[in-house]
Amino acid sequence: MKTLTLKLLLAILISTTIAPNAMADMSKAGKEAMVAAGHIMFKHRCQSCHSNNLSKPSYGPTLKKVYGRKAGSIVGFNYSDALRKSGIVWNETTLRKWISSNKEMMPGTRMRHVGVTDKAEQNFLIEYLKHISK
Repeated sequence: MKTLTLKLLLAILISTTIAPNAMADMSKAGKEAMVAAGHIMFKHRCQSCHSNNLSKPSYGPTLKKVYGRKAGSIVGFNYSDALRKSGIVWNETTLRKWISSNKEMMPGTRMRHVGVTDKAEQNFLIEYLKHISK
């Protein structure tokens, strides 16, 4: 628990003092801290509807391997026409917009969502989604 707490504190410090694209130069410990914080954010913000495991379906589509995936492309999931026809590929920019306000980004989406407008929380989530997309 002590290691996790230290990682979270490091992640908060890092995310509030550097630009998101500067995270590419972050140390291994810094990246691990961002992923750990993102996992916690995922549990609190996303896991009630989305799985992070391909073999465990949930109410919403799995977010495992979401980074780099075309929106609305998981076979068997009933996406809105708006999302399925959007042509969006999930990357840092599109995920940040979606996380912030999916209804504004994609009128017609069926996803109920409370926007995550805090940049640090967005950074954590995006780093975690990148991690589970490898």
